Amino acid sequence: MKILVLNCGSSSIKYKLFDMESNEVLAQGGIEKIGLKGSFLKAPLPNGDKLILEGEILEHQAGIEYILGVLTSEKYGCIKSLNEIDAVGHRVVHGGEQFNSSVYITDEVIKKMEECIELAPLHNPPNLAGIYAVKELMGNVPQVGVFDTAYHQTMPPKAYMYGLPYSLYEKYAIRRYGFHGTSHRYVSHKGCELLGLPYEKQRIITAHIGNGGSLAAIKNGQSIDTSMGMTPVEGLLMGTRSGDVDAGIISFVMEKENIGTQAITTLVNKHSGLLGISGVSSDMREIRAAMDTGNERAQLAFDIFTYRIKKYVGSYAAALGGLDILMFTGGIGENHSITREVVCKDMEYMGIKLDYDKNNEIHGEEAVISAPDSKVIVMVVPTDEEFMIASDTMEIAKK
Repeated sequence: MKILVLNCGSSSIKYKLFDMESNEVLAQGGIEKIGLKGSFLKAPLPNGDKLILEGEILEHQAGIEYILGVLTSEKYGCIKSLNEIDAVGHRVVHGGEQFNSSVYITDEVIKKMEECIELAPLHNPPNLAGIYAVKELMGNVPQVGVFDTAYHQTMPPKAYMYGLPYSLYEKYAIRRYGFHGTSHRYVSHKGCELLGLPYEKQRIITAHIGNGGSLAAIKNGQSIDTSMGMTPVEGLLMGTRSGDVDAGIISFVMEKENIGTQAITTLVNKHSGLLGISGVSSDMREIRAAMDTGNERAQLAFDIFTYRIKKYVGSYAAALGGLDILMFTGGIGENHSITREVVCKDMEYMGIKLDYDKNNEIHGEEAVISAPDSKVIVMVVPTDEEFMIASDTMEIAKK
């Protein structure tokens, strides 16, 4: 069964084509700068070269046409016809309270997804644009929506409710939803599989740390808490997002800077985090390079970044009633050994003891990095959200 996975952003589309019988990635790539000058498609080729096709790609349907054209082209393609694609899986950021699992996409489901737009106005519209485009270009091919928020729908009310008037929850569904759910689900399952431990009997913290970051507390196979909130701004310090901020600061800054809601939204989403504090970059590699030259603000940004992660690990261990496994994933979590080291340092009191030599060796591969006598297993598990989406899509399409 061949599954095409699409991840449509505001100005980009990432894609992967899977052969699920062989677990093989037949093709992958992405389109960038949709609707902007200099749009292009890039994709790795089997010989190691990179294919780059430039063109005027004004909207998502044109982008998906490009992708389908490359997949079926004589020169670069891996399939002869679009009929070989059995189903299409879509990453959808926000499913609200309407979706607690992946779903087969019907007209009724699309209407419900459209109702969630106000919860994620930057993310859900391009996700839906991909669904509309596939429906237009590929007819009745089965489509499946896989929601970032769905995995966290098992959280109890005490974890997802805010201390605001209950009427605001009833009127506007204001609550914690959490994100990166597909990654947290994949990594927690995969880690237990690698360890040979029963997933439904573990107390797990998964740390998805990249340009965006979140932690999840998973008990007996269910997410019971997560650090992102109603939007992806809450929680950890991130590349350009502020993470946790005193709500009173928002109105204070708006008044002092004489700015409106759109400007403050941009400030906490695009100009804060590692970038806002360091003044250097949102990229951890560039932050580390600046730290090596003695840049004090870069050092401060890194210190806040790792301190926030450590605080959440401690609080979630308390919420779980103890901890069995701590898993790192995401671009930084998988590849940045110093971040893992700082987070785990001085955590022996709660059973975390790192093997520092092993930790320094691991970059992007599956591995246990805790010491043999550590009471908590610490490990690195590379995420594969696309494969998780493909798996869900195959199971639902078969039904």
